[in-house]
Amino acid sequence: MCSANVRERSAPAPTGPLHLGHAFSALTAFEAAERAGGTFLLRIEDIDRSRARPEWEALIYEDLRWLGLRWAEPVMRQSERMHAYRAALAQLWSLGVLYPCTCTRRDIETAASAPQEGAPLIGPDGIVYPGTCRHVPSRPMPEDAVLRLNMGQALDHVGDLLFAEIGTPEIARSRNTIGKPTTVHLAAQTVQQDVGDVVLARRNMGTSYHLSVVVDDAAQGITHVTRGEDLFDATAIHVVLQRLLDLPTPVYRHHRGIRDEAGNRLAKRDDARAIRLYRAEGCSPEEIRALVGLR
Repeated sequence: MCSANVRERSAPAPTGPLHLGHAFSALTAFEAAERAGGTFLLRIEDIDRSRARPEWEALIYEDLRWLGLRWAEPVMRQSERMHAYRAALAQLWSLGVLYPCTCTRRDIETAASAPQEGAPLIGPDGIVYPGTCRHVPSRPMPEDAVLRLNMGQALDHVGDLLFAEIGTPEIARSRNTIGKPTTVHLAAQTVQQDVGDVVLARRNMGTSYHLSVVVDDAAQGITHVTRGEDLFDATAIHVVLQRLLDLPTPVYRHHRGIRDEAGNRLAKRDDARAIRLYRAEGCSPEEIRALVGLR
């Protein structure tokens, strides 16, 4: 692949202010695209309509422009792409790898915590689903229902997982991936055990993060995905879906997290570290770069 074909992206959700962690991720992706002579894209991940707000979306554009980022237009908005997610779900349903689930969070906690089950396994989405609804028949695909991926059947289709990982130096040293992509190999049996049957469509949402991010990365022609190390374990889910849906697998770069003084990962609730507040206090984009360890 020639470098001009590199396509990076930032995909914030308009559910709160951007913080230092978002700045680090977006700047890392933007500068990687610039170094390669490629393209940087922006996507608004607003599938959670109960929490997404237009004022937060407007602030995303404002903050990123203030940081010096530029992106190709038009901006993709997930709320306008439900047809694409529905089509992907229909394709997965036709493969026989989806099933409806009626379990509540408490049902899952109770089943996974039963004495005979031992300590609950924790995967990328929390407690690994114990499979309660896995064999309940349902035809045709139900509307506005929780749909789970039958990971065992999915892995029967795709086998072991391989993907390319770069990683920034802090993360890459343990994976020997400094400077160039190397191949990560995940055994199918390990993925089934550690990830389980994840949700691909939620009630009143029609999709999920895992499904939408895979479909949208392919639609935007993304070649390199830059995101935090906390999402590394979710990559197995995304590679499975890419294989099932016959979509390309990007090169992944999982960077170090930005943490507060106590060592806790920053989240949307950390308004004290919101970019808008640093701006209001007179900070410059260069000072933000310094705060997140970029020079």
